[in-house]
Amino acid sequence: MKTLTEKIPELYAMKSYPKELFYEGNLALLKKTKISIVGSRKPSKYSRTLTHQLSFLLSKNGICVVSGAAMGIDAVAHLGAGSANTIAVLPCGIDVKYPVVNKNLLYDIQNNGLLLSQFPPSFKAAVWSFVVRNELVVAIGDVLVVAEAELSSGSMRSIEYALTMGKEIYAFPHRLGESNATNALAKEGKVKIIYDLEEFVARFATTSISHAKKDDFLEFCKTAPTYEEAVQKYPERVFVAELSGEIEIIKGSVFLKS
Repeated sequence: MKTLTEKIPELYAMKSYPKELFYEGNLALLKKTKISIVGSRKPSKYSRTLTHQLSFLLSKNGICVVSGAAMGIDAVAHLGAGSANTIAVLPCGIDVKYPVVNKNLLYDIQNNGLLLSQFPPSFKAAVWSFVVRNELVVAIGDVLVVAEAELSSGSMRSIEYALTMGKEIYAFPHRLGESNATNALAKEGKVKIIYDLEEFVARFATTSISHAKKDDFLEFCKTAPTYEEAVQKYPERVFVAELSGEIEIIKGSVFLKS
């Protein structure tokens, strides 16, 4: 674990600039256009799918995805972007690798992307450290995307930080009764809705955008294959997808989680 001595201009938007920042990985990612993505730890299949598609498309167009390495939307955002084009901000020491369920993902990001933390080695996540982490996630990104959030969720704190910092906030369109926080804020004009992923990405891409491709693994899982078939065809992806909550194994078959 290394201490970051170079100042990050985006972080001056925080209530106070971090006293210390620790990192492992590729600092060049901090120079890229960055989009922060946050959301529910137990998202719907709809939110997971759109988050993965958006992160994939952002990454393919040279835009770095920033998130907090939590279960649910965070993990999907990191996975969609690919470990080499994502920044994971941790609520603990970088050596702790929390949450454990995302340990392999965090090692991949450490080796190929960038891990950041305001906390020293061996520090374990506490209730208050998640709030600190959220502020850093929001500050680093040029804008904030909230994939799915309820009014009582931790994502509300990220939204509050973004509003205080004057950052634009975006969300996916949700049905009534779903993602009540983003629906309410959209009604108030505080959140903009992403109706077209490619149009959104084009706002931040510096060149003509590369179109997103279908995720062959997710398409395969829609057929409810057996676990053995999935492992044979996508051995590494099955393990990661199960840990991140994209799929579930029921009676020997693989299903996309709803």
